[in-house]
Amino acid sequence: MDFKVALKNGVFLMRLDGSTKKEIIEEMVDALVRAGKLPDKAEALKAVLDRELKMSTGIQHGVAIPHGKISTIQTLVTALGVKQEGVDFGALDGEVSRIFVMTISPVIQTGPHLKYLAEICRVLDDDDVRDRLLGAQTPDQMVAILTE
Repeated sequence: MDFKVALKNGVFLMRLDGSTKKEIIEEMVDALVRAGKLPDKAEALKAVLDRELKMSTGIQHGVAIPHGKISTIQTLVTALGVKQEGVDFGALDGEVSRIFVMTISPVIQTGPHLKYLAEICRVLDDDDVRDRLLGAQTPDQMVAILTE
């Protein structure tokens, strides 16, 4: 799984509406379903919410990476969203999350999922990248910021 290809094939939500962790997750799963990336909304939603129960995917610096694995897809799918006001995602540093990167991958594959998560975390560890991402106006701008 090439990180840049995954991003370019992703779904982008420039202004998330949800005000809770569950609402953000539902909104992102819905966007992936509408884009034809997920055949089974219920399975995907359950996988991401179940993963969230194990440990919050709110990391630090205003970033959350909700993710899960399902049996009805063959390759990793991703959605990126921004909520300027932020949402309490139970992040390790106590900050609200403003940048959300959702990945859903096939149960049968481990490598691509872990590689993607490691790469997105590495990229989003940069203050400048996060600030520019929050100011992006289009999906193309988001991709360019994350892949330069």
